Amino acid sequence: MSKRDQSNGGVSAIRRSPGISYQKLLDQDSRPVPDHLRIDTAVFLGDHDIPVDRYIDPEFHELEKTKIWPKVWQMALREERIPKVGDADVYEINDISIILVRVAPDTIKGYYNACLHMGRSLVDRPCNLGEIRCPYHGFTWHTNGKLKHIPGWWDFPQVNARKFSLPEVKVATWGGFIFINMDPDCEPLDAYLGDLNKHFEKYLFSERYTAVHVVKVLRCNWKTAQEAFMDAYHTVATHPQILTSAGDDNTQYDVFGNCSRAITPVGTPSPNLDWTPTEDDIAANAYRPRDSSAGVKVPPGMTYRQYGAHLAREELRTMIGDKADDLCDAEVMDSAFYTVFPNLHPFLFYTQTIQLFKPYEDRHDMCTMEILYLRPFQGSRPPPAKPHVLGPDQSFIEAPELGVAGALLCQDEWNVEKVQRGMHTLRMSKPGVTLGVYQHTQVRHFHNLYDRYLGL
Repeated sequence: MSKRDQSNGGVSAIRRSPGISYQKLLDQDSRPVPDHLRIDTAVFLGDHDIPVDRYIDPEFHELEKTKIWPKVWQMALREERIPKVGDADVYEINDISIILVRVAPDTIKGYYNACLHMGRSLVDRPCNLGEIRCPYHGFTWHTNGKLKHIPGWWDFPQVNARKFSLPEVKVATWGGFIFINMDPDCEPLDAYLGDLNKHFEKYLFSERYTAVHVVKVLRCNWKTAQEAFMDAYHTVATHPQILTSAGDDNTQYDVFGNCSRAITPVGTPSPNLDWTPTEDDIAANAYRPRDSSAGVKVPPGMTYRQYGAHLAREELRTMIGDKADDLCDAEVMDSAFYTVFPNLHPFLFYTQTIQLFKPYEDRHDMCTMEILYLRPFQGSRPPPAKPHVLGPDQSFIEAPELGVAGALLCQDEWNVEKVQRGMHTLRMSKPGVTLGVYQHTQVRHFHNLYDRYLGL
């Protein structure tokens, strides 16, 4: 097991659950396992409390607006939302609005969404543009950002057309996602993502379409919300109904530069159970977002993990053909949840799920959680699903397109707003939240990067 700097007097080694390790589960796989799953980077990231003020104090929201959001690569849109030349859409983060427009078949540009005349937003909704024209006074730019026309130009002798182009932000793509960065001196996206592409290249996110897009407004800080999905430790109390078929304590946590991951095995029981389920018990309980395994009987001599993998491959065959035969049991059964700092959470394999968290409008105490299901397809690319927006008084259960995942999300949703309120009370007795050393690896990794950006 690897270690990290322990000068703060922390533990001397990374402890693991007494249950079977994820790597030992991989040893039992019926097929060769990809190299990226054999990476096991248990690192000591500290045992200190995380200051509660950063979740509830508006001052931290303002710090993030100057030191994080303008400095990081952040996912703005899927490319499929602006497929044709001239297609444009808007990305907003806090009080900043950015236009993304496809100016050529393989070129996407990003501009600050404000007229250089009096600041009126130039684009308000998805559209196709032949030019970018301010609705207020008619100042107009070409889609490449160059100034085209000013009504009554005679009255603006101070305007130099060559210098009056729309200010750009950095734009790059990965896996069908459009990323932006407002820092002109930022590192390239590929460098920022590090080895992430090596982990995902087999699963071809760029060749999927958005089948489901749900946006939920939550009454909590964006960090509070996303941390509810960055560990399997909460499963035993929040999602006890899945313990028979989900190895929560068997989860492996890893970090890679600006990214981290948690891999939870499915089709194996939780070490937290005080009874031993049969393979049929596991099959009956198995939580699978693409179908229901209730009533499945496991053939003699097989585990449900093996048989469930067989069923999953047959299901995937209708979408990816014989490529399904090359997928090991882990690739079709397990939940591998990545975090790309600061707020993007893509799931590996064919789990389909992408999660994105960001502040709601310009609020420190509210956020949005976006859920996308990216599905493989054959033939022409289907159109992307339109966002289904759920307000703060609605529940995930009101988005039936989420399938059975909606019920789990409701359980998480029930927690996060109470956590946000409870932190104000917590501050009266202790200054921070207490995290596990290993099972909160992703959360600790996030806060280490957060501290670095804020200079703390």
